[in-house]
Amino acid sequence: MSTPTFAVCIRNSGYEVSLELRKLYEVLPDNQAEAYGRLRVIDESGEDYLFPEEFFVLLQLPEALASQLLRAT
Repeated sequence: MSTPTFAVCIRNSGYEVSLELRKLYEVLPDNQAEAYGRLRVIDESGEDYLFPEEFFVLLQLPEALASQLLRAT
């Protein structure tokens, strides 16, 4: 099992209701979306949607921290 991926939102133009600036979001794997410059992110609604990848900075978190974050939701 791979370590979950997280990203920080650095831009939310046009998605202000769905994304909060400087907030940490879980990123789900989606190779097809990534080929088109999109990331599949669990947004404020709790659902996963595609957003432009330039809206985020991907983070490499230690596995223990990533697991703790997932349990906190």
